[in-house]
Amino acid sequence: MLIVYTYPTIIGSVTFGERNGAISYITTSDVKEEYIVGETRLIQQAFEQLQEYLEGKRQTFCFPINPKGTPFQEQVWNALRNIPYGETRSYKQIAEVIGNPKAVRAVGMANNRNPLLIVTPCHRVIGADGRLVGYAAGLSLKEFLLELERTNRNI
Repeated sequence: MLIVYTYPTIIGSVTFGERNGAISYITTSDVKEEYIVGETRLIQQAFEQLQEYLEGKRQTFCFPINPKGTPFQEQVWNALRNIPYGETRSYKQIAEVIGNPKAVRAVGMANNRNPLLIVTPCHRVIGADGRLVGYAAGLSLKEFLLELERTNRNI
């Protein structure tokens, strides 16, 4: 069963979801499956680490995750987690990394379905021309996160 808990943050309300001892959701939108509300130790730990990230004190996350998607989506999400803090990649670069250079649009769709906001850093994916494009949580949040990382890159 999915257990969720929502916390207020500087980016708005963020909901964390835990299933079978791993975080499977971090979102600013509604969870679209059945769940029970509860605050577990793992959810608290994930929230604390996200808070540290938002304060510019953390660049990586160290709690178990288990996002659920198609094999292609999970391949894209794994590639996203390899983008270093403070850096960006284009959708085309991600498609090339996963060995499917023509799948640029599919990479964009996988980004859009990313269930682990910030931890799977789809905010680090930009258009080939360097523009900020497409972010499920909104372009203003994407811009905020990228600026946060640029500012705190050398901590």
